[in-house]
Amino acid sequence: MKIVIAGAGEMGSHLARMLSGNGHDITIIDADAKLLSEIGSLADVISVEGDSTTFAVLRKAAVRKCDLFIAVNHEENDNIVAAMMAKKLGARKSIARIDNNEYLEPNNKEMFIDMGIDYLFYPEQVAAGEVINLLGHTSTSEYVDFSSGKLSLAVFRLEPASPLVGQPLAGFGEEEAPLSYRTVAITRGGQTIIPQRDERYMEDDLIYIIARQDAVHEVMALSGRNNIEVRNMMILGGSRIGIRIASEMQKEVNIKLVDYNAEKAYRLAEMLDRTLIINEDGRNTEAMLEEGLSNMDAFVAVTGRSETNILAAMLAKRMGVKKVIAEVENLNYINLAESIGIDTIINKKLITASNIFRFTMSTDVQAIKCLTGSDAEVLEFIVKPNSPATKARIRDLGLPDDTIIGGIVRGDKVFIAVDNMEIAPYDRVVVFSMPGSVTKVGRYFN
Repeated sequence: MKIVIAGAGEMGSHLARMLSGNGHDITIIDADAKLLSEIGSLADVISVEGDSTTFAVLRKAAVRKCDLFIAVNHEENDNIVAAMMAKKLGARKSIARIDNNEYLEPNNKEMFIDMGIDYLFYPEQVAAGEVINLLGHTSTSEYVDFSSGKLSLAVFRLEPASPLVGQPLAGFGEEEAPLSYRTVAITRGGQTIIPQRDERYMEDDLIYIIARQDAVHEVMALSGRNNIEVRNMMILGGSRIGIRIASEMQKEVNIKLVDYNAEKAYRLAEMLDRTLIINEDGRNTEAMLEEGLSNMDAFVAVTGRSETNILAAMLAKRMGVKKVIAEVENLNYINLAESIGIDTIINKKLITASNIFRFTMSTDVQAIKCLTGSDAEVLEFIVKPNSPATKARIRDLGLPDDTIIGGIVRGDKVFIAVDNMEIAPYDRVVVFSMPGSVTKVGRYFN
């Protein structure tokens, strides 16, 4: 697939590296020659220097031949204009990153479609939604619903008290169906494992479990940690993510929002009438303790700096806060943040990748999630009639070794997949796969 990316900032460069690694033909546009040079040294891309909102530059990037145009410049208006112009010049699909929730309202989305923009994505809104979802499932580090909640993915680290430690994984025997849940991936020592027969759970494993709706609470209990009710929460950072979390939750939860910028703090106080706004530096340990950090049920660090978020989250963890979430945009810091006990990491690049990656698939992908603590990706396919997946039992399909089918939704019936099952046309299938096999896996369901 020929893909043109407008914007060589952090998000654009991450997408360029990820998509070029999957065999796509990538062209990237930016007015900053230095950024283009840096990306060129890290990924196999064609660089075009210039303004992506001009016809001359878009023509130079050959957008008329591209299958997908992605606008991820810093300025929202530039993205909208560039995506609209690219579609008019002949791009097959055109998508743009935005910073305004108003644009996503149904009536307004129709206007953008009429202008030629196929899809708008707002990473901060999705990130805030993930945080809110996780605060309702505090024993997990990630939680994702598939097929309208009929299947759920729960991710958690195995504490010493977990009854799973030392036990073999289910799902590889001939007579094991029906299961209510199944482990589909494990991160151990920084490496992601798609489990095979005879694999056993070990203490401190980060495990990825796919579960039926009726088994979610049972799965939560397996972590060795208790789910807590969040009554008191502190948010560090008056960012778009922080504001959205506070506005969504301030009626049900006592929230303190901390921001070091006095002017912004005053604006936030006017905007969030049920949230206590505190003008303070989150790195100041004494000040944070005075504001009651140790009495919080949850702490969410979403400033613009990964280092500040990690340090503040470490302090919160040390003070006994039960659920700690940090936004870590530097991908190199994610393993570090997880190794020091931060419960959940939010990363806008991975959120954006999840939004965009499905546009690069030739198969009908209903959802895709790039996981934070793992190299694996989880996808939801709708199975086409006469596709290879319908021709044999799962164990005989010849799936890549780094791929596993987790669950199947067939109408109102939900199954946790085991090796002796057969897949039917129009089933919704949730699949875990390492990035190198994602494209190959799609062909089984097409």
